[in-house]
Amino acid sequence: MTDTRQLDHRDVDLWEEHAALYVRTLGAACAGPVAALLDAAQVGPGTRVLDVGTGPGTVAAVAADRGAAVTAVDPSPAMVRLAHEAAPRARTLVAALPRLPFPDACFDAAVGNFVLGHAGPTQAVVAELRRVVRPGGRVGLTGWTDAPAAGQTLVGRALHAVGAPRLPTDRLRPSQSGYPGDAAGMARLLGSAGLRQAGCRVVAWDHRVGAAAWSEGLARLLGTGLLTATAPDPATVDRIVGHAAALSTPFLSPDGDLRLPHVALLALGWR
Repeated sequence: MTDTRQLDHRDVDLWEEHAALYVRTLGAACAGPVAALLDAAQVGPGTRVLDVGTGPGTVAAVAADRGAAVTAVDPSPAMVRLAHEAAPRARTLVAALPRLPFPDACFDAAVGNFVLGHAGPTQAVVAELRRVVRPGGRVGLTGWTDAPAAGQTLVGRALHAVGAPRLPTDRLRPSQSGYPGDAAGMARLLGSAGLRQAGCRVVAWDHRVGAAAWSEGLARLLGTGLLTATAPDPATVDRIVGHAAALSTPFLSPDGDLRLPHVALLALGWR
């Protein structure tokens, strides 16, 4: 079931006009820890699970394939439409953290893949997820670490090489969000929200993508102006992509695919 009612008050979604591009590029890279996230939150047959910030529905689709009863929300109507296509058995609707339209204790688990830092103050976000899970329920969250793997640094290094203006740090992670960026801080965050046995670990995966597709996706992302302080001209885009392609050479496999090392934080707590 899809509900695409707009919220009265929600942040502007920078990806609203670029949802399909997100699926092919950043969304694909973010899919790496989904199985580990659902395993940690014990999502399986019959689990009533809430997927917050579902984006293109990657988590929702995997959870539904496991036999879970999935509700998936996102503040972007475009993303909700994509999530419904990816997970047609899930209930999908437009809703935004940190205030969700659900009663207390109505889910067995609530999960969010790379949501923290983008959905308002992290303390309020985690408290809201704790509210909607039942006693004994789980809250599982992934987030980027302040110590990225080599495959995650290629674009930044390419931007630096050509002197392109980087996206302001506050755009990537608003300072007021309170996102910790390290395992100890994530565990403290969940614990301070009243979750029991709160812990966090680092998960690692290789983002596998065709080299040509990766370069094309990067060029398209650069063209949107969402990766840099100002949109680069076509010649600068070509230079950035060229530098990134050269930097990616060590990760090229014999079959022509890139295997880009990624790491992220995976935090879990119990109500």
